[in-house]
Amino acid sequence: MDHCLCHNRLRPADLRNSRREFLARCGLGLGSLGLASLLSDDLLAAIGPMAQTAAGASASRPAQFPAKARAVIHIFAQGAPSHVDTWDPKPELAKVNDQTIPGLNGVAMASPFTFAKHGQSGIEVSEVFSALANHVDEMAVIRSMQTDIPAHDVATVMMNTGSRQPRPSMGAWALYGLGSANQNMPGFISLRPNGGLPPGGSLNWGSAFLPGDLQAMSLNTAAPTVAGMIPNIRNEYFGRDEQRRELDLVQQLNGIHSQTLQQDPQLEARIQSFEMAYRMQIEATDAFDLSKEPQSVRDLYGDTPQGHQLLIARRLVERGVRFVQVWAGGWDHHDDIEDRLPASAAEIDKPAAALLADLKQHGLLDSTLVIWGGEFGRTVTRDKNGNDNPGRDHNNKAFSVWLAGGGVKGGTIYGATDEFGAKAAENPVHVHDLHATILRLLGFDHTKLTYKFNGREFRLTDNFGSIVTGVLA
Repeated sequence: MDHCLCHNRLRPADLRNSRREFLARCGLGLGSLGLASLLSDDLLAAIGPMAQTAAGASASRPAQFPAKARAVIHIFAQGAPSHVDTWDPKPELAKVNDQTIPGLNGVAMASPFTFAKHGQSGIEVSEVFSALANHVDEMAVIRSMQTDIPAHDVATVMMNTGSRQPRPSMGAWALYGLGSANQNMPGFISLRPNGGLPPGGSLNWGSAFLPGDLQAMSLNTAAPTVAGMIPNIRNEYFGRDEQRRELDLVQQLNGIHSQTLQQDPQLEARIQSFEMAYRMQIEATDAFDLSKEPQSVRDLYGDTPQGHQLLIARRLVERGVRFVQVWAGGWDHHDDIEDRLPASAAEIDKPAAALLADLKQHGLLDSTLVIWGGEFGRTVTRDKNGNDNPGRDHNNKAFSVWLAGGGVKGGTIYGATDEFGAKAAENPVHVHDLHATILRLLGFDHTKLTYKFNGREFRLTDNFGSIVTGVLA
């Protein structure tokens, strides 16, 4: 007690402080107390999870509810595929072809493609998806999708993050909830078929205010070698032992920094990226090396950029990666849809069918949720550009997606558009509803998978979303 009191006694040096110094010290002290009270929630939100991540928060952990799906492969058909030419047949549209439809702006355009029933479920599929049609009994096709705005950049980010503003991506939320099943691989990987960025760029796979190590590692799969896909994965100057000692020193210095100054979430995330790069040097090289697959498997997927992507996706899921985002664009068909849409479909039809068959053969389909779809749909009228080879314009009021695998009721059609396919008419499904359903298939209540930032609880579905129970097995 005496020792404590002596530190609080007035010292002679304190009597030499001027009134201005006294007021300045008091003001700063009171201001710091006020600032601490204002920032405490945000600091805990930023520092706490990141400190936990540094200690192993990325380790695998159970979901809130029992669930079959433990991983997701999201095949994003960027550019907005036409639903009435792929998964949503509209014979009534053919009856009014080249006519003006009341309430719609433009001239009706019937689909130039035929539809046929497939599988025991009898789901009708366009001729452009002849390979995928063989797997309809494993799919739930949602024909009544809707989104907010028919603009590629906004709708693309909306589909991947649930928001028109910078927010954590769907993959980051999945990894936040489940953690990584493989500490030697990133839990979230985005595969791009070329060096360019899609509309919205890195917002589509970012973590925003979630811990930085939850964002995706984005890779250009068009590179001919593993080193090209994952540049700088190997240290040219130090062996693994030297690298380990270097990283241990960095961790020690960061520990001193955290104890004496403060924890820095961005610094923690950067150090975790160094650690991940070190651990990936062996396992990632193996995962992306397709030469290790039998030739028969490579032939199944096809020697194409999209085939390589989906085979890599299977190999990543097989190694415990939680969320694989596969970019499969080229669907913005404002003109010449009769020739261009089959070409786009051919790029993904065989590889996606191979993925479903391969996952099933490896015993992974039941635990892997596969999703295909774009950011919105297309109009049932001709595009206004007036050319001789018409296409379709943007339509946010109706489009189709399909889900297969972990926890999905196969052979299911959910929702419907109107007689012409212009808008969702039966059981409309917003992007928020789709996200709520995906999280439920992963074992989470979308209203309770939250993260506190700027004084409020955030979630993937914002303040919206209802689970589409009709697609759950």
